[in-house]
Amino acid sequence: MRAESDQCAGGLAGAGPIYLRLRVPWVDCLAEFRHTSVVKTLGTTPGEQRRAQRPARAAVSPGGFANEGHTRAEVVRLLLEQGPICATDIGSTLGLSAAGVRRHLDVLIDNGDAEVAPPTRYQQRGRGRPAKKYMLSASGRERLSHAYDDLATAAMRALRDVGGDSAIKGFADRRVRSIVGAIQRESLGTETASIESAAERIAEALSAAGYAASTRRVGTGVQICQHHCPVSHVAAEFPELCEAEQQVFSEVLETHVQRLATIANGDCACTTHVPLPVHTTALLLDHHETQSTSVAQPAAGTTRLREERA
Repeated sequence: MRAESDQCAGGLAGAGPIYLRLRVPWVDCLAEFRHTSVVKTLGTTPGEQRRAQRPARAAVSPGGFANEGHTRAEVVRLLLEQGPICATDIGSTLGLSAAGVRRHLDVLIDNGDAEVAPPTRYQQRGRGRPAKKYMLSASGRERLSHAYDDLATAAMRALRDVGGDSAIKGFADRRVRSIVGAIQRESLGTETASIESAAERIAEALSAAGYAASTRRVGTGVQICQHHCPVSHVAAEFPELCEAEQQVFSEVLETHVQRLATIANGDCACTTHVPLPVHTTALLLDHHETQSTSVAQPAAGTTRLREERA
């Protein structure tokens, strides 16, 4: 693989021209071949070229799967945009092997985020076993990024523009009543037990609505703690939502309540303090004992009069 060329090197005194044979290499073997005798590949693979040509996308669709790695998030994106899709097509688009894609699909299926799509009529009519196609499941779609907070905030702003502050307060009141408005205090022997029971049922209703609520006894009162708030971002701009909760809680419990903290203000939980009444029986006993003592002891003047008569 060498080419020989003759070159005149000039003449010497009294001598004819001298021709030298130079060997010029066609290729630089050291640059093109590795020591493992494997030919060095220049350029990029077809998969890398396709990824480079693909336009940049906003991280909207696979946002809920970002913690599971970039490759799996890309698989989820293809299931979302092109599903139902087979593993071979996913691998061709991402530059991965079909076996590698199936490993990601198996994990998604085990987690309930993807599922095998039912075959179409065209696939059933063809010869041989049709290739499996995959798609996102309903739970997988729920993990995707959403803009519900922005939509709800925009809707509340539009409501205020149309109906003013009274419309916002009315909406907030109806929303809270739809969650806990049906709860009523029950007669459980004592007023304290009645209030505590109603507070527990309020917490249960809030938990069913996604607030992860609980109750705890603190001193002479009980606290309703909402450890999560699905509308905290909206409530940060519209505190009427928090104010409506406090008002409705007070009506349901038939006693004054106090809001101590809210997630919308940056606290770790929304906490409502419900004071419990002091045990009225103990007060009556103390009052009765005081009256009995005052009646049993005669006045000082009466005692002296009796002594003089004696």
